[in-house]
Amino acid sequence: MRIMVADGDELIRRELKTLLNQEGFDVDLVPDGITAIKYFRRYEYHLVILDFLLPELDGKSVIIQLRKISDTPFVLLSSLNDEESIVKAFELGAEDYIRKPFYPKELLARVKVIFRSRMPAQELPKRNLSFDGLYIEPSSHRVFVEDRLVGLTPKEYELLLHMASKPNQAFTRESLLNEIWGPDYYGTDRTVDTHIKTLRDALRPRHHYIATVRGVGYKFDEFYHHEST
Repeated sequence: MRIMVADGDELIRRELKTLLNQEGFDVDLVPDGITAIKYFRRYEYHLVILDFLLPELDGKSVIIQLRKISDTPFVLLSSLNDEESIVKAFELGAEDYIRKPFYPKELLARVKVIFRSRMPAQELPKRNLSFDGLYIEPSSHRVFVEDRLVGLTPKEYELLLHMASKPNQAFTRESLLNEIWGPDYYGTDRTVDTHIKTLRDALRPRHHYIATVRGVGYKFDEFYHHEST
């Protein structure tokens, strides 16, 4: 799970990074609103934690920009405790509003609640997926290639899990775009192709599990080592 922490206070950024890293989250730190938007356009995040009063570009403006391209959940930190600010945060779509100063463990607990509510256990495969040289552990979102932990982006992981859960089934690019990015996403088939390429690169030398089906799209070929690719 990858989280962005955007706050003008360096001590708060470092404290949250240490706290979240200890729980297994990958964390990117940014000092201002403009940098937050740049990072968000470059990387994929499961959660954004940001201060309402960010330097350069305030939290409200950042959220408006983020909402144009993603529905990634966000948590607002703020020293503003008035009712109007709190209401405004939730009107913008905040998952939570945490007043400063805050208790680190309380913030961590709230983050975990968000992940549980956004990704309920019943929607995850109930079993680990094991193939020759490839192991997928849905409960922890971990993927291993020949006992090596592989770092995948959220979309790469979702693509792999979606196809591996139905091995040998052919998926059209359109169906993958709809299932992984959602029906309201305005991307093209090229989006799928690009993510398939980076997924294959990450899975080497077991990249041939992700097979191209000519004239259709892609499939997870559990018998890839019996065929030429």
